[in-house]
Amino acid sequence: MKKVFLGGTCNESTWREEIIPMLKIDYFNPVVEDWTEECMEIERYERATCDFCLYTITPQMKGVYSIAEVVDDSNKSPERTVLVLLRDWDKKCFDTGEWKSLSQVADLVRNNGGKVFLSLTAAADYINNNNNN
Repeated sequence: MKKVFLGGTCNESTWREEIIPMLKIDYFNPVVEDWTEECMEIERYERATCDFCLYTITPQMKGVYSIAEVVDDSNKSPERTVLVLLRDWDKKCFDTGEWKSLSQVADLVRNNGGKVFLSLTAAADYINNNNNN
């Protein structure tokens, strides 16, 4: 069965809980209570082997590593890379400058051949309809 890696914003953002019921394929959720070296190793394996790598970026984002991951994946395996940008989420919103910067990241991903969406529903539809390859 096909599988999607659920990368992107953590920091108690609820986007994973929203998209999981929409998916018609298996998934790997890297969020764990206690982040250990073993967890990092499992995450690296899943990111390298899943059929899709979905990165959802919400205003709850604190670090920038997910941005590096999605650009890296869009360079190395664009056919598997999916980016979702959610400007408003969980009662927070990216400001104009942040949104312009994220739009440039979206252009990088798109120009590399990755897919970019502005909603979880659109991303789930894409993944569900392209999992027969």
